[in-house]
Amino acid sequence: MERVHESTPIPGTSRTAAFVLFIAVLIAFVAETQTTQYLQTTLGYEQPYFIFFIVHSCFLLSFPIHLIYVLLKTKHGLRPLLTGLNFALTAQVAAWNSGRSSTGTLSMPKLVVPIICITAFYSLPALLWFIAIPLASVTDITAIWNANAFFAYIFSVRLLGVKWGTIRLFAVIIATLGVLTVVYGGKTALEPHLQLAEANLSSTSAPFVGDMLTLVASVLYGLYQVLYKKYIALPCDPELTAESGHYQPLPGRANSTLDEETAAILRADDIVYPPPFGLHSNLITATIGLCTLLVFWIPIPLLHYYQIETFRLPPNGSTLLAIAGIAASGVVFNAGLMILLGIWGPIVTSVGNLLTIVLTLISDLIFGTVALTYGGLLGAGMIICAFGILVYDMF
Repeated sequence: MERVHESTPIPGTSRTAAFVLFIAVLIAFVAETQTTQYLQTTLGYEQPYFIFFIVHSCFLLSFPIHLIYVLLKTKHGLRPLLTGLNFALTAQVAAWNSGRSSTGTLSMPKLVVPIICITAFYSLPALLWFIAIPLASVTDITAIWNANAFFAYIFSVRLLGVKWGTIRLFAVIIATLGVLTVVYGGKTALEPHLQLAEANLSSTSAPFVGDMLTLVASVLYGLYQVLYKKYIALPCDPELTAESGHYQPLPGRANSTLDEETAAILRADDIVYPPPFGLHSNLITATIGLCTLLVFWIPIPLLHYYQIETFRLPPNGSTLLAIAGIAASGVVFNAGLMILLGIWGPIVTSVGNLLTIVLTLISDLIFGTVALTYGGLLGAGMIICAFGILVYDMF
């Protein structure tokens, strides 16, 4: 009989890989933000929904690129890798439907509905963000959106059964206050024409509606991170699985309660299980991209017809190159974020994600977009301190 090829889980080298990936995620977010700003301001290509569609559709590339990398860098074969992924997905779908694992063959009809739900849940906060942008000030939207770290903590306690912790709660509050300090403490750094634009926006638009849409988006994004950890990510947080009575891990090497049928399949089939680091997460990310490509093109002609967003192709090579840069950095950021959600959980990941504000602030200073303020320095320090506290508490 052929043996199960086991890939290395989180401890050891994978922990280092997680930190390297985290750095890549931060850099990718800053690159995506700056390129998007360059595209819409300097190049004048303001097509937010079309850009959203392109970037999210490109998520489809994350899995084949990762799979090719694994095939080239390891001794695993294609069939064992795909069999292991099929086993993981089959167990997940069966757990969603009946609350228990299954070892049967995965059927596409059982997978279509979860994929559509995941895609819709992941895309809705982004769409609400785009809707809110012309209604309220960027300052308010940035502050409200980044409160998702606090909501992720609340939902983790309620849905994952994570215990209330003084250190965690303190870190989340410090991070949230740090965001507010950066956003509002740096208001004087806005150039005069930007201050005038925000003043005109508040008097001619609907800032309350925009703020409420952003609040809903922030809550939904915090909820998505927790639900992803509970239902989609493979179990790799020993503390979470030990604390939570609601979290039901999939059968894996660390789980000694495998039923006899599952154990027999793992012994008899040539499979790689658990899947290599991040491969399962990138498969989920790729399915989001595929669903976006097949479904989310439908609003484009409707937006054009009702003149909500008049569609126009990129007019030149510079615009195409900028869109490609946004798509590439977006794939790295979102694929990496999915992996980190499974490894670190929603609390550490969401607070760590706030470090993108610090890097964006630094990049703005480098490019001369904003001036240095005490509020920006203090807020950045608070965010870094909060993330350091959570990392210390985690390890």
